Amino acid sequence: MRTVLLTGGAGFFGGLLKQRLLDTGCSCVSIDLHKDDTVHPNLTAVQGDIRDRELLERIFAEHRFDAVLHIAAMLAHGNMDERLLWTSNVDATLNIAELAKKYKVPKVIFTSSNCLWGEGVPHAITEEEPPNPIEIYGRSKLEGEKILQRFSNDFHAIIIRCPTIIDFGRLGLLSILFEFIHEGRKVWVVGSGRNKYQFIYAGDLADACIRCIDYDRSAVFNIGSDNVKSLRAVYEYVAQKAQSGAQVASLPQGPTLLAMRVAHLLKVSPLGPYHYKMIAQNFMFDTSKIKRSLGWTPTLTNEEMLWRAYQYYQNNRSEIENRQDVSAHKQGAKMGIIRVLKWIS
Repeated sequence: MRTVLLTGGAGFFGGLLKQRLLDTGCSCVSIDLHKDDTVHPNLTAVQGDIRDRELLERIFAEHRFDAVLHIAAMLAHGNMDERLLWTSNVDATLNIAELAKKYKVPKVIFTSSNCLWGEGVPHAITEEEPPNPIEIYGRSKLEGEKILQRFSNDFHAIIIRCPTIIDFGRLGLLSILFEFIHEGRKVWVVGSGRNKYQFIYAGDLADACIRCIDYDRSAVFNIGSDNVKSLRAVYEYVAQKAQSGAQVASLPQGPTLLAMRVAHLLKVSPLGPYHYKMIAQNFMFDTSKIKRSLGWTPTLTNEEMLWRAYQYYQNNRSEIENRQDVSAHKQGAKMGIIRVLKWIS
């Protein structure tokens, strides 16, 4: 039986990956800031902070890990304390790397982000293209990559760069979109909405992470869905299946992006620089390397996975509104100034 350490195991994606690991016969130690209610004979759940070096040292000393799956990350939604985000995403990653080296863990698998880029590009981005993050979350993920790559002589560092992860249970900023659809309001795109923005199905990402446990070298992999349609087409698909009467409509691109930037500076919007820079642009990863190296393929398209996430929201709306002390992706984001847009929709 393989034993793995999973950071962020009580979060949206971490919880799904944890269950997949347990289902495949792994023994799993999960650490998260939030309480983990999962009960399984092969699970040890620890509530704690991965910045806590003493706690991490105890965990590494008590177990012999075959791999670390470092999923935990602090997000930049709302009025996030930037120092808290940086120490949680960067200093904690250094803790993981140093202890993996000390305790001779052969592999660290790290989920990075497409936030390493802050501008859309007209072609699919390969692993060789230099990142250019524009906000603190993207910069923290890039720094995490650099830390792990410095230890590549001590363990295999495998980095998976992910676009937005979607499945049943994914909320966060998506909850705003889902509320508009559920209430039959206009669902807004910026400009024509013909831009293509890639997602990744959580089940497909979990499959890739587990395949990486058996991969025998350090690597950087891009991951994402295939057959990506325009955001307008994806939203229309979900709105039509929801049968709520919601319709997709366009906002003028220039004034809208300016308003989003001002709203962020005034701290009245949940959307940060990455969001308002990318919302009307194309962004896709070239995923040929991970398909070739791991034999991995995606199973769901953007519209299929977004529909799954909407169904979860629709079926659990009342309970979601009362959630407390859960990770950012397991609760609805605060709407802020976007509520004005809702009133006129």
